[in-house]
Amino acid sequence: MALMPKRTKYRKVQRGNMGGLAQTNNKLDFGDFGLLALDRGWVRNNEIEAARVAITRYLNRRGRVWIRVFPDKPYTCKPLEVRMGKGKGNVEGWVAVVLPGRVLFEISGCTEQTAREALCRAAAKLSIKTKLLSR
Repeated sequence: MALMPKRTKYRKVQRGNMGGLAQTNNKLDFGDFGLLALDRGWVRNNEIEAARVAITRYLNRRGRVWIRVFPDKPYTCKPLEVRMGKGKGNVEGWVAVVLPGRVLFEISGCTEQTAREALCRAAAKLSIKTKLLSR
């Protein structure tokens, strides 16, 4: 199951800037434990999916998982050994822009030890530093 938008207004977007801290999605809203981003960066759709699989496999239907990030930004890449110019490259994948303080995943319905281990496994799949959050 590839995470990507069903449709977008524009096919290609500019890179943008990633200044500041997360103003929204920066506290636990659904679960009892969460994974909080400490770095800023792009989290790719396959990283999010790998982290989700790691959490659900470890929980083994014991808890509930919320994914609080969605990769809605396309990133482009030019093919190998192509000269500069001749326009922007093709869309290669999708990323979620993550700022420090953003809650990425939430878990409820399990013990703290189980949640800690599940979120630790998910953090290993992500390309940014994270920390555990609890109510």
